[in-house]
Amino acid sequence: MAIPYRTKRVLWRMFVTVLILLLIAVLIWGCWAIWLGRYMVYTRNDGVRLDFNKDANSITGDPVTKPLPPETVSIYYNEGENLITPETELTQMVGYYVTASELEEDIAQIMPQVRQLEKGTPVMVDVKSIYGNFFYNSKLSTERNSDLDPDAMDKFIRELNQSGAYTIARVPAFRDFKYGLSHVADGLPTAGGYLWMDDQGCYWLNPASQGTLSYLVQIVSELRGMGFDEVVFYDFRFPETTGIVFNGDKDQALSEAAATLVSSCASESFAVSFVGGSSFPLPQGRSRLYVENAAAADAQTIALNTGLEDPSIYLVFLTELHDTRFDDYSVLRPLSAAH
Repeated sequence: MAIPYRTKRVLWRMFVTVLILLLIAVLIWGCWAIWLGRYMVYTRNDGVRLDFNKDANSITGDPVTKPLPPETVSIYYNEGENLITPETELTQMVGYYVTASELEEDIAQIMPQVRQLEKGTPVMVDVKSIYGNFFYNSKLSTERNSDLDPDAMDKFIRELNQSGAYTIARVPAFRDFKYGLSHVADGLPTAGGYLWMDDQGCYWLNPASQGTLSYLVQIVSELRGMGFDEVVFYDFRFPETTGIVFNGDKDQALSEAAATLVSSCASESFAVSFVGGSSFPLPQGRSRLYVENAAAADAQTIALNTGLEDPSIYLVFLTELHDTRFDDYSVLRPLSAAH
């Protein structure tokens, strides 16, 4: 049955009218969304929320500036002719560690505890957070980066060195929000081309990137100049996710990165070590393997699985336990356990 011409015209006008109303609605919605955007507040913990009490015309904050080109540090690759033979230099150690939360809580009360330790006792301290915050006055950052007073931390490090302790700095390796944000090319991307971020709001760095390794070399050089005897990298791994894109062998990338850092930074009096599992590829040179949260019953099995020539020296357990099954190896416990 054919539709009359008059009816067709009426239907066409109705269609045009509906289309125009739709376009007007979309335009109104767009303007409303732009206006509403002034009152959106983004936070790491709460995500996105609306705050209509916010004065959109008096926004405060630092202006965004283009980051300066990163300083490139030449990385020296020792091909094996002069590598340190750690068997004759490192010894089994029993000592203590101080966490970032303990430093922030009461740094003034920690030093008196250190002074009571026997000279030469190993003491490991956190010096940087996963968000890129240096706890001391670092030349690699011009801003105050943490809740911890950097001047107080500088004083603590000086007194720690003067006490005669064997000083160890603990540093996150490939987990760094600020560096990842400023050096996108050195981060681990998603399939969409964005930097991958973990559930704690941190970017992860690419272990195979020359820029990443150059940055870590700068950190080690600075800490060595401050008097530390050893640096321990944790988060020296790839994140456990399928959300990143990495073209290459991950195990090989980690092995080569570790070897580069030891070859570039270790010396007869300075060690570059790593936190990892029993299968971690500890490179040749002055270096140790640190293992966290191990059960005392597993200590011997872990030592055997590492394949280390002398686990009592090169294997260090970080534990709160006082089980004697750790006594055959190097071990660090909380400083509070010293007294």
